[in-house]
Amino acid sequence: MADLYLWVKAFHLIAVIFWMAGMYMLPRLFVYHYPAPTGSELSETMKAAERRLLRIIINPAMMATWLLGIWLVFILYPGLDGFAQAGWLHAKLLVVVGLSALHGMLSGWRKAFERDERPKTERFFRLINEIAPVATIFIVILVIVKPF
Repeated sequence: MADLYLWVKAFHLIAVIFWMAGMYMLPRLFVYHYPAPTGSELSETMKAAERRLLRIIINPAMMATWLLGIWLVFILYPGLDGFAQAGWLHAKLLVVVGLSALHGMLSGWRKAFERDERPKTERFFRLINEIAPVATIFIVILVIVKPF
Protein backbone atom coordinates (compact mmCIF):
# COMPACT_ATOMS: atom_id res chain seq x y z
CA MET A 1 0.00 0.00 0.00
CA ALA A 2 2.91 2.36 0.73
CA ASP A 3 4.25 1.91 -2.81
CA LEU A 4 0.83 2.64 -4.31
CA TYR A 5 0.53 5.77 -2.18
CA LEU A 6 3.89 7.07 -3.44
CA TRP A 7 3.00 6.40 -7.09
CA VAL A 8 -0.40 8.06 -6.80
CA LYS A 9 1.18 11.01 -4.97
CA ALA A 10 3.85 11.38 -7.68
CA PHE A 11 1.30 11.38 -10.50
CA HIS A 12 -0.95 13.75 -8.53
CA LEU A 13 1.94 16.19 -8.22
CA ILE A 14 2.76 15.87 -11.93
CA ALA A 15 -0.87 16.62 -12.80
CA VAL A 16 -0.88 19.64 -10.46
CA ILE A 17 2.28 21.00 -12.12
CA PHE A 18 0.72 20.72 -15.59
CA TRP A 19 -2.59 22.22 -14.39
CA MET A 20 -0.89 25.18 -12.73
CA ALA A 21 1.43 25.76 -15.70
CA GLY A 22 -1.62 26.08 -17.92
CA MET A 23 -3.48 28.21 -15.37
CA TYR A 24 -0.48 30.58 -15.26
CA MET A 25 -0.28 30.73 -19.04
CA LEU A 26 -3.91 31.12 -20.18
CA PRO A 27 -4.57 34.54 -18.57
CA ARG A 28 -1.22 35.71 -19.98
CA LEU A 29 -2.40 34.64 -23.45
CA PHE A 30 -5.55 36.71 -22.86
CA VAL A 31 -3.36 39.73 -22.06
CA TYR A 32 -1.57 39.31 -25.41
CA HIS A 33 -4.82 38.54 -27.26
CA TYR A 34 -6.71 41.55 -25.87
CA PRO A 35 -5.15 44.29 -28.08
CA ALA A 36 -5.11 42.14 -31.26
CA PRO A 37 -7.62 43.44 -33.80
CA THR A 38 -10.52 41.02 -34.32
CA GLY A 39 -10.06 38.88 -37.40
CA SER A 40 -6.33 39.59 -37.52
CA GLU A 41 -3.76 36.84 -37.95
CA LEU A 42 -2.56 37.41 -34.38
CA SER A 43 -6.10 37.15 -33.00
CA GLU A 44 -6.71 33.88 -34.84
CA THR A 45 -3.34 32.50 -33.70
CA MET A 46 -4.15 33.41 -30.08
CA LYS A 47 -7.56 31.73 -30.34
CA ALA A 48 -5.93 28.50 -31.50
CA ALA A 49 -3.26 28.65 -28.78
CA GLU A 50 -5.85 29.31 -26.05
CA ARG A 51 -8.11 26.51 -27.26
CA ARG A 52 -5.26 23.97 -27.48
CA LEU A 53 -3.83 24.94 -24.10
CA LEU A 54 -7.20 24.46 -22.43
CA ARG A 55 -8.19 21.24 -24.20
CA ILE A 56 -4.83 19.47 -24.36
CA ILE A 57 -3.18 20.53 -21.09
CA ILE A 58 -5.38 22.35 -18.59
CA ASN A 59 -8.59 20.28 -18.73
CA PRO A 60 -6.94 16.82 -18.60
CA ALA A 61 -4.49 17.97 -15.91
CA MET A 62 -7.31 19.31 -13.73
CA MET A 63 -9.28 16.08 -14.07
CA ALA A 64 -6.20 14.01 -13.21
CA THR A 65 -5.43 16.29 -10.25
CA TRP A 66 -8.92 15.81 -8.82
CA LEU A 67 -9.13 12.06 -9.46
CA LEU A 68 -5.68 11.31 -8.08
CA GLY A 69 -6.25 13.68 -5.14
CA ILE A 70 -9.48 11.93 -4.20
CA TRP A 71 -7.69 8.59 -4.49
CA LEU A 72 -4.96 9.88 -2.14
CA VAL A 73 -7.56 10.89 0.43
CA PHE A 74 -9.01 7.37 0.39
CA ILE A 75 -5.54 5.82 0.69
CA LEU A 76 -4.58 8.14 3.56
CA TYR A 77 -7.91 8.01 5.36
CA PRO A 78 -9.52 4.62 4.66
CA GLY A 79 -13.07 4.99 5.80
CA LEU A 80 -12.21 8.68 6.21
CA ASP A 81 -10.87 8.06 9.73
CA GLY A 82 -8.91 11.10 10.79
CA PHE A 83 -10.14 13.20 7.87
CA ALA A 84 -12.16 15.40 10.21
CA GLN A 85 -8.99 16.38 12.09
CA ALA A 86 -6.98 17.21 8.94
CA GLY A 87 -7.62 20.96 8.93
CA TRP A 88 -4.76 21.56 6.49
CA LEU A 89 -6.45 19.23 3.99
CA HIS A 90 -9.79 21.01 4.34
CA ALA A 91 -8.07 24.34 3.69
CA LYS A 92 -6.22 22.87 0.70
CA LEU A 93 -9.47 21.52 -0.74
CA LEU A 94 -11.06 24.96 -0.34
CA VAL A 95 -8.22 26.55 -2.34
CA VAL A 96 -8.44 23.79 -4.98
CA VAL A 97 -12.20 24.37 -5.32
CA GLY A 98 -11.39 28.06 -5.85
CA LEU A 99 -8.84 27.17 -8.53
CA SER A 100 -11.43 24.94 -10.17
CA ALA A 101 -13.86 27.86 -10.23
CA LEU A 102 -11.15 30.03 -11.78
CA HIS A 103 -10.59 27.28 -14.33
CA GLY A 104 -14.28 27.46 -15.25
CA MET A 105 -14.16 31.25 -15.57
CA LEU A 106 -11.06 31.05 -17.77
CA SER A 107 -12.92 28.57 -19.99
CA GLY A 108 -15.80 30.99 -20.32
CA TRP A 109 -13.54 33.91 -21.14
CA ARG A 110 -11.75 31.78 -23.75
CA LYS A 111 -15.08 31.15 -25.43
CA ALA A 112 -15.78 34.89 -25.41
CA PHE A 113 -12.42 35.58 -27.08
CA GLU A 114 -13.28 32.86 -29.61
CA ARG A 115 -16.39 34.93 -30.49
CA ASP A 116 -14.18 38.05 -30.85
CA GLU A 117 -15.54 39.54 -27.64
CA ARG A 118 -13.34 41.18 -25.03
CA PRO A 119 -15.07 40.06 -21.81
CA LYS A 120 -12.84 41.99 -19.39
CA THR A 121 -10.04 44.54 -19.54
CA GLU A 122 -6.39 43.80 -20.21
CA ARG A 123 -5.61 45.00 -16.66
CA PHE A 124 -8.17 42.55 -15.27
CA PHE A 125 -6.42 39.64 -16.98
CA ARG A 126 -3.06 40.83 -15.66
CA LEU A 127 -4.50 40.71 -12.13
CA ILE A 128 -6.23 37.33 -12.68
CA ASN A 129 -2.85 36.00 -13.81
CA GLU A 130 -1.63 36.31 -10.20
CA ILE A 131 -4.32 34.10 -8.60
CA ALA A 132 -2.95 30.67 -9.53
CA PRO A 133 0.63 31.40 -8.35
CA VAL A 134 -0.61 32.76 -5.01
CA ALA A 135 -2.94 29.78 -4.58
CA THR A 136 -0.03 27.46 -5.35
CA ILE A 137 2.01 29.05 -2.57
CA PHE A 138 -0.82 28.49 -0.08
CA ILE A 139 -1.32 24.89 -1.18
CA VAL A 140 2.38 24.02 -0.93
CA ILE A 141 2.60 25.53 2.57
CA LEU A 142 -0.56 23.70 3.66
CA VAL A 143 0.68 20.35 2.33
CA ILE A 144 4.28 20.57 3.52
CA VAL A 145 3.94 22.46 6.83
CA LYS A 146 0.43 21.24 7.75
CA PRO A 147 -0.05 24.25 10.05
CA PHE A 148 -3.35 22.91 11.45
